[in-house]
Amino acid sequence: MDAILETPALLLDEARMQRNIARMQGRMDQLGVAFRPHVKTSKCLEVARRQLAAGARGITVSTLKEAEEFFGAGIDDILYAVAIVPNKLNHALKLIRAGLRLTLLVESSAMAQQLAAHGAEHGVCYEALIEIDTDGHRSGVKPDDPVLLEIAAALNGGAHLKGVMTHAGASYDLNTPEALAAMAEQERARCVAAATRLRAAGHACPVVSVGSTPTALSAAHLEDVTEVRAGVYVFFDMVMVDVGVCRVDEVAISVLCTVIGHQQDKGWIITDGGWMAMSRDLGHDHHGYGMVCDADGQPLPELGFGKANQEHGVLQWRGAPDVSVAQRYPVGTSLRVLPNHACATAAQHGQYHVIPQNGGDWQVWPRFSGW
Repeated sequence: MDAILETPALLLDEARMQRNIARMQGRMDQLGVAFRPHVKTSKCLEVARRQLAAGARGITVSTLKEAEEFFGAGIDDILYAVAIVPNKLNHALKLIRAGLRLTLLVESSAMAQQLAAHGAEHGVCYEALIEIDTDGHRSGVKPDDPVLLEIAAALNGGAHLKGVMTHAGASYDLNTPEALAAMAEQERARCVAAATRLRAAGHACPVVSVGSTPTALSAAHLEDVTEVRAGVYVFFDMVMVDVGVCRVDEVAISVLCTVIGHQQDKGWIITDGGWMAMSRDLGHDHHGYGMVCDADGQPLPELGFGKANQEHGVLQWRGAPDVSVAQRYPVGTSLRVLPNHACATAAQHGQYHVIPQNGGDWQVWPRFSGW
């Protein structure tokens, strides 16, 4: 480890990340579907390049800022997987006119009408997916809702129906292989049902896009699905450990922090890694603000992380009561914390300090944020 690295710092284990990429891409190849990774997890060109090199076809983004950044780096097939709204249409138009193959998302007939009108006004034809609600988790149209056909009918002239898309976010609340497999099948079947209904009404629907990390890794088959999206798999995190789709030793990012003080009577170890370094996401609240590890990334079950201030992490000793935490973890000790939610923790940092898989000097990979 680089002894002069200031903390808190976001570390990325390149070897673990590459194994995660290979695992997911191999799974998609086995299931016979295209894979379009969600790059909101990393917001990092170096990570996305490795996903594409492994076989991904295009990427998924959560902001138009991401679309602009990745397009500027040469990635020209992008799905913006958040429902478009009027105040973002000019930004989308600018990217399309620059040559980006941008697919947009709608979930209401009113927005479909506005999208088509905007396209007609500016001489473009927007490609759009309809978001399908397959689990009641978030947004989208249920497969049997009458509004589904209304949205499709509104996508004409300045907009074109490209297909349907869903995200089974409710899978994050599951924790058995059987439940995950059932959710994966529910996601697949309901999204395919929406596409079938659209086709029966005379609408072409070439794209059927599904995905979340848990369902992608749990699906028995993906019949009639054309592409899968997943994001957090590239790093994994403690929520994914709790869900059961990865092990602790497959989590590829961690936050390096340093012991700055103690409260011996309380059994507290104070670090410089507070919630600004970790995010406030407590995940399933099984690990506090994250799983504490030693400097080499080995878990320290005797240390909890149930309290944090903005720039202070407060670790709680859970071992033998007669231990001096100040002696065991003196000021200056390096610790690493595995995050609950990789996307949220990474968003707190401007760069990754990369532990190279083949040895040699550490690298720094920039990431970006904002909208």
